[in-house]
Amino acid sequence: MRELYKDLDIVAVIKKKSSEWIGNVARMDNERLVKKIFESKPGGRRRKRRPGLRWVEDVEEDLLEMKIKGWRQKTMERE
Repeated sequence: MRELYKDLDIVAVIKKKSSEWIGNVARMDNERLVKKIFESKPGGRRRKRRPGLRWVEDVEEDLLEMKIKGWRQKTMERE
């Protein structure tokens, strides 16, 4: 079993799966709870400090490193 995983770059696998999942969420119907949460902008005030990265921003950065631009449009053009 160890031999199966020894050559996998776990970071690359996670980035690939994240980019696949973000595409699935982007194509979901707007009434789905996952889509609503994904697109929501929480209101209220936050403490004064540097805001942390959202998961989406982290995945978008990974996509840019892979030279993928306009990912939202590309997910909608999928056959």
